[in-house]
Amino acid sequence: MFFLFIFYTCFFLESQERPPIQVYTPADYKAENQNWSISQSKEKYIYAANNKGLLEFNGAKWTLYTSINQTTIRSVEVIDNTIYTGSYREFGYWNRNSYGKLEYTSLSEKLGISFLDDEEIWKIISIDDFILFQSLSRIYVFNQKKQTYLIIASNTTIYKMFKVNESIYFQSVKDGVYEIENGKSKLISNNRILNENLLVNIFYHHGRILFQTEDNGFYQMENIEFKKWEISANTVLSKIRIYSSTQLKDKSFLLGSISSGVIHLTPKGDINYQIDHTNGLSNNTVLSVFEDVENNIWLGLENGINCINIKSPFSIYEDQHGNVGSVNTSINFNGYLYLGTNQGLFYKPIDSNTDEFKLIDGTQGAVWCLTNIDNTLFCGHNSGTFLIEEREAKLAIDVLGTWGIKRIENKKDVLLQGNYNGLNIIEKVNGKWQLKNKINGFDISSRYFEMLNSTEVVVSHEYKGVFKIKLEDDLTKVKTVFQDTSVSKGAKSSLIKYNGNILYAYNEGVFKYNIKAQKFIKDTIFSELFNKDEYTSGKLVVDSKSGKLWGFSNYNISYVSPRKLSNIPNINKISLPSSLRNDVSGYENIAFLKDNLYLYGTSQGYILIDLDKMVSKPFKINITSISISTYKHGYKSNLIDKSLTGDFKSNENNIELEFSTPEYEKYNIPEYQFKLNGIYEEWSTWSANSSALFENLPYGNYTFYVRSRLGNQISENTESYTFSIERPWYISNIAIAGYFLFILLFSVLMHNIYKQYYKKQREKLLQKTQQELELKELENKEQLMRFNNDKLKQDIENKNRELDISTMSLIKKNEFLNNIKKELQKTKDDKNLKQVIKIIDKNLNNTDDWHAFEEAFNNADKDFLKKIKTQHPSLTSNDLRLCAYLRLNLSSKEIAPLLNISPRSVEVKRYRLRKKMNLEHDASLTDYILKI
Repeated sequence: MFFLFIFYTCFFLESQERPPIQVYTPADYKAENQNWSISQSKEKYIYAANNKGLLEFNGAKWTLYTSINQTTIRSVEVIDNTIYTGSYREFGYWNRNSYGKLEYTSLSEKLGISFLDDEEIWKIISIDDFILFQSLSRIYVFNQKKQTYLIIASNTTIYKMFKVNESIYFQSVKDGVYEIENGKSKLISNNRILNENLLVNIFYHHGRILFQTEDNGFYQMENIEFKKWEISANTVLSKIRIYSSTQLKDKSFLLGSISSGVIHLTPKGDINYQIDHTNGLSNNTVLSVFEDVENNIWLGLENGINCINIKSPFSIYEDQHGNVGSVNTSINFNGYLYLGTNQGLFYKPIDSNTDEFKLIDGTQGAVWCLTNIDNTLFCGHNSGTFLIEEREAKLAIDVLGTWGIKRIENKKDVLLQGNYNGLNIIEKVNGKWQLKNKINGFDISSRYFEMLNSTEVVVSHEYKGVFKIKLEDDLTKVKTVFQDTSVSKGAKSSLIKYNGNILYAYNEGVFKYNIKAQKFIKDTIFSELFNKDEYTSGKLVVDSKSGKLWGFSNYNISYVSPRKLSNIPNINKISLPSSLRNDVSGYENIAFLKDNLYLYGTSQGYILIDLDKMVSKPFKINITSISISTYKHGYKSNLIDKSLTGDFKSNENNIELEFSTPEYEKYNIPEYQFKLNGIYEEWSTWSANSSALFENLPYGNYTFYVRSRLGNQISENTESYTFSIERPWYISNIAIAGYFLFILLFSVLMHNIYKQYYKKQREKLLQKTQQELELKELENKEQLMRFNNDKLKQDIENKNRELDISTMSLIKKNEFLNNIKKELQKTKDDKNLKQVIKIIDKNLNNTDDWHAFEEAFNNADKDFLKKIKTQHPSLTSNDLRLCAYLRLNLSSKEIAPLLNISPRSVEVKRYRLRKKMNLEHDASLTDYILKI
């Protein structure tokens, strides 16, 4: 029987949908494992009695306060704004100081209580003006008004103390249950059942008092008789030991066991769900149970603290053992929930939270789509297309990889199917669906496709782009394929039809196809489903039953719904971060189940989303602590009284502010945004970081503002803190006055120094100016000389040009005359010709030409003839004439006409001239003459 119970329990746990659980480990709160009691303050902070001390959680940060005697704190109870705790031979209270930290006051020491040996305070209860502290031996009743106390003792161990309505009860082991009246204990019952069982709790339920035992469930007391509360959970409760419990605000019960986690009972006593370590809890031993003001259940465990969001709009089905796999698609069909996963097609009754998912035989492998067309369930599978009838699968279309199936306009019993190999047509013949044909001419994998009309298809491929395909009328092949360039290809993009419009979504937004313009145009409203910064996937899902269009982003799941007073759709956002969804990006899927309940498939099961439970509630943000630090003489940090305006020294210019929003829903993570007026005027980006550190702030006045958001709702308040940083000493008023006096004295001194300096400079300037004038005059003279020299050079060049021209004229003339003479000499003797030859010879030996040449030569090189005559006195006039021609660097051929001799005779003359000048044999006559 016990093994059957274990089997039933495991089966039950593995197949159930549970609320979200937030797990806090000892590593998270930095204390020890065991947590004996939990309570909550008006500001919604959570307090836990831990082996190492008192734990405080503000929604963002855990803080540990050790007990005064460094012992385990066994009990905690928040009364008004005071936190009461009980520990080993000690009880007292904690109050928050102006710095935001808790300070402890020992009430037992103040009252002068003398404890028994090894006495510990296990329970604290408040009623009227009294606070009761229960140990295993005594109950201390503290009167808050009179500041006095009395002791209620017991002959046996006081196991637990209970508050029921406005009465206080306690159980003395094997002695009975007592009620405290007027400071005294009164026996209520010593029934055998109470003496033989340890009580976990006492409840007032449906007009009766329920006594809950550790091992034998619930008993009702009628008059003085006890009888079993006959409920369906008794079979389970008789097999496990309960250590802690509470009755929730909805009159249901939550029971914490020693080794089986928690069990939730309906008010009628039926088991709603059971959660243990296998499906969410961090430990199976539940030492304490507490319901907070927002109906979250806090569990103090043997190892850690857990928070169960039982009122959450989310319910989790987690495939712990990987039997189901990653959910790609789902559908509610004929009363059954079908899950298409990477491992096959599974099903269970839609209204059952106990039945296990079963695999439909033959569907092993990846399921891509589940489509209901005319009450026929098509299953798009890696192996092809299955028809699902009576939870059995039949492979109807043997074409690999069916991504989706669509209706074709104006065509009955004919469907368009997208596969790995492109597009295919299937048809119903004689009541059976079969493959009609593949559409030839388009072989791109068609995961996303929609019909524009009966012969036009739009197909999207994330790596190749968007294609518009025109088909033949018989749907057998492609007429044309046009790639649409109005949108870009995009990773994790998608294409769907919504309200008659084809939408294409990728990281740039959502684009609507405009039939007239024959292109996609960005839709600003639908693009609000996700922005570029939060983009994870362009996957869009249309729910035909509810008419909602779903989109997914990094922080939210969003859906489009119509407005009541406008035809403009409304974008609704559900805070469900992708980091917690555990989905496969690009394969997000969501399906309508019933009412306002939707199933969102994840990589480890699914999440149920109940939109009716999506209730916006106001929340606030608090600045929890402020600290300043300076790096002078090493790092030093000081807490600041946040109720006062801060006036800080100049070196105390590093300020850290911590803040929190005490909200504890797992899928509603608080995010914070702040700004610091005075230096950072713009709001920061939203972040889950619950502190802000500003370092090396310049002096001035500042106001810090911070706000928070849960999902898309902003906190109803914006917290602020104003502070100022003094100017450093070197720019203080005294320092500025000193600077002014110093500048004044320095200015006078510098004035005198500069006066003397400029006087000397003026004298130097006058002297320098005189020198510059003299230098200028000298430069002018030099310039005049340069002008004269340039003029002389120009004159020489002109003379040289004249000499060149004169020389060349003589050469040309003599050559001309010699040529005429030679021609005349060839003729017969003629007296007249001889006379002409004489005239030519006279002109060739004309001394006037030489004199003209000599004059021009002397103008160009007037000292040459004198120098050479001086050096060589033996030179004749003809020799000087030859030297002049050689000075002009004329060749023998050019000199011959000038001397009216042959070139050979010129060479002879040159030889004789060398002899007269006594030149070496290898010395050049021309070079020698040119060097003179």
